Amino acid sequence: MTTALILLAAPASGGGGTDPNDPMQTGDVGTAGPFGLLLIVLLLIAVAFLVRSMGKHLKRVPRSFDPEDDIQIPDDAAELFEPQRPPGADLLDELRRAPRAIEPPRRKDGGLPAQPPTEG
Repeated sequence: MTTALILLAAPASGGGGTDPNDPMQTGDVGTAGPFGLLLIVLLLIAVAFLVRSMGKHLKRVPRSFDPEDDIQIPDDAAELFEPQRPPGADLLDELRRAPRAIEPPRRKDGGLPAQPPTEG
């Protein structure tokens, strides 16, 4: 058994001498060369641009996605069925109390301006 391990560990010598085309003998095994260095540098530059772009986009993201409007949650179910005023009802009530606010401007002699002819 020890003889088999020695044979596996020993380099195979096939006729003496070294083969110049054998990469194991020349020492070029495992070296990347200038092309590999260029590729790594280009990848690092691309990662730097991606990180910079991500930083710009993250600055635009709001701190919270919660809705800004205040939603009133009723205490009991009876409040759900109470009639609610439509939006702008307060403004309409105010204009009804001050009719001059919605009347056309008056003429200098005190009368109302002539009404334009109605189509029909």
